[in-house]
Amino acid sequence: MNILIPIIIKRLGTAVITLLLVSAVVFSISNLLPGDAAQEMLGQSATPEAVAELREAYGLNDPPLTRYGKWLWGLVQGDAGVSLANAQPVSSLINERLSKSLLLAAFTTVVAVPFAMILGISAAMYSGSRIDRAINLFTLSMVAVPEFLLATIFVLIFAVELNWLPSLSYIAGDAGVYDYFRAFAMPVLTLCIVLSAQMARLTRAAVVEQLSQPYVEMALLKGSTLSRAVLRHALPNATGPIVNAVALSLSYLLGGVVIVEVIFNYPGLASLMVDAVTNRDMPLLQACAMLFCLGYLLLVLIADLAAIVANPKLRKGG
Repeated sequence: MNILIPIIIKRLGTAVITLLLVSAVVFSISNLLPGDAAQEMLGQSATPEAVAELREAYGLNDPPLTRYGKWLWGLVQGDAGVSLANAQPVSSLINERLSKSLLLAAFTTVVAVPFAMILGISAAMYSGSRIDRAINLFTLSMVAVPEFLLATIFVLIFAVELNWLPSLSYIAGDAGVYDYFRAFAMPVLTLCIVLSAQMARLTRAAVVEQLSQPYVEMALLKGSTLSRAVLRHALPNATGPIVNAVALSLSYLLGGVVIVEVIFNYPGLASLMVDAVTNRDMPLLQACAMLFCLGYLLLVLIADLAAIVANPKLRKGG
């Protein structure tokens, strides 16, 4: 395990450098958005004097490098600034929405991971059969379909035609289990289909590789059934690649959740970021973008560590 310590330190150093570069890109792109944040806050009827005074109060007249330095130093200290549209601390706005996005991601993970494992392992066990071809066709088709199209189809079917589920994911304060199920059904289903498809394909590749190893062939020659050989021999050795596949697939969830939250009007962090773009709320937009980047880097780090742990050469320092 000692060999993992310098590797982890190196990965963390790379992540810090990546975050620094991303912060510069996010700050630069957000400031290229058309419109004036101060004008957007005060409305079209605001006088030029009021707009100039507000710009001065929020430091919008400072040079870009000065504003970037202040913003970056504030992030390091845990202060993301004040929202221009709401006049509230950005951290408080994010805290209100972050738990809801994490809840949606948790529900999606709980459903998608077992479903993807079943699909991937089944396809690997019956590689080359009709079951394998059917699963491959399904997963390949779902990977190619964008989330907004799936979400729109589900709304037309389940909300408009069948009237089974609400088209908007609104959860009241006194909501029960059934209300949560109805609110989360379509967003989770939309995310799960694309996420499970990617995860299942990676899982199948990992298990198929193990099934071709001599120790699995020996187990089968000794009379072990295929399912027993997969569960007791192949699957434990494929754990590292599978964890790697799961972590990489979950990182894709961070992008898909933006589209899903907007379509279903889910009050999460992604919809908050879209609102920030609409309102030209630069501090809120920049903080949300950095938070998504941090989540992606953490999942990629987990995937890298899983691949390292699964590699005997790296575990032994060879």
